[in-house]
Amino acid sequence: MMPLSVSISSWLLDFRLSFSTGNSDNFMAGNGLPVPSLGRVKLSDLIPSEGLPSDSYKLSVSTLSQSLAQYSAAIIQFSGIDGALLRSGLDSARLYFHQRSSYPSADMIHTNDSREWCKTSGYYADPQLWQETFDYRPGLTPTEPNNSMEFPPGGLPDIFALLGKAARDILDAISFYLNLRSSPFTEILDNVPLRSREISSSVLSVCCYARPSFQGAQHHNLTAQEDGQMVMYNDHEHQVDKSLISLVKSDKAGLHVRDFHGRWVLVDGDLGPQEAIVYPGLALYQATAGYINPALHRTEINNMQGNMYGRCSLAFKLMPKSMTSLSCSEMRAAGHGVEAQFQLPVPVDDFMQRPHPTDQIFNRHNFQSFNFSTSQDGRQ
Repeated sequence: MMPLSVSISSWLLDFRLSFSTGNSDNFMAGNGLPVPSLGRVKLSDLIPSEGLPSDSYKLSVSTLSQSLAQYSAAIIQFSGIDGALLRSGLDSARLYFHQRSSYPSADMIHTNDSREWCKTSGYYADPQLWQETFDYRPGLTPTEPNNSMEFPPGGLPDIFALLGKAARDILDAISFYLNLRSSPFTEILDNVPLRSREISSSVLSVCCYARPSFQGAQHHNLTAQEDGQMVMYNDHEHQVDKSLISLVKSDKAGLHVRDFHGRWVLVDGDLGPQEAIVYPGLALYQATAGYINPALHRTEINNMQGNMYGRCSLAFKLMPKSMTSLSCSEMRAAGHGVEAQFQLPVPVDDFMQRPHPTDQIFNRHNFQSFNFSTSQDGRQ
């Protein structure tokens, strides 16, 4: 795949994404500058089939890949039935967190511990981030501190299955765009279905930010000035998932992702009821030798006055198995250049536990990751 010259202007990219997603009326702002417009792709168009790829598949893969190159995120459109499942999951999440106590017990309070990355399950909270989470991980049964069974939000097994299948289809679409063989990451993914006594590496996190009745508000530390208005974000303003693929559906806008030009873009401001956000994580960045940049994201928790539930979201993270390694052998086999830092396989468990300075990642000029060639974008 030939490198994409950086001289291809972002204006043209925004223009193409706007028209490919049906948002051409939002393309120009009052000052004549492009309005950021993520690519919108129907999940049904990303499902591969035997034989030659259809035009709709090639066009959808191209739209997805260009959006990831420009914004590190894209919008995935689910079917009406699947969209209803996601919305019912968010309704259940609001009720679940609303009935929780105002302040969790000490053993339910913990911050992000990288050593526990594949073992989290059940409810936990971080008052300093004003955040509560319920992790659903098949193979682990969550319990309360008194060893009683915990009743989770409803519908999690079905939502896990839906988003897990979607994440794998999206991963295969990215593989197609990079000209890798079919399902090149199968060896590092969980079995489908899980075998006896296996525990899922992937996780569905049901999150709640800024619930008014949760006594964490006085501990958060989160203001930033934007356009003369006070905007609030959680403490870890620069977050990067260590997943391969992350899918997020929220009940309120507030997810910001940094685009290729360093601008923070609100990516879920105009989501439809059947739409969710997808973005790559650090594991995919490593496995593709840096060709796919991970999304640097932050969550706005402003404008919660008068809201009794806070901001709820469903976040699925497709994770590699802990006993495998992230290798760039598939990229080499496809003819891609692999830099020295990606030459050796990295054990997944080590990768998940070590820090990854974002300045070293996002200062790399790898926008040439995607080659918008005629043969790959669905045009004949």
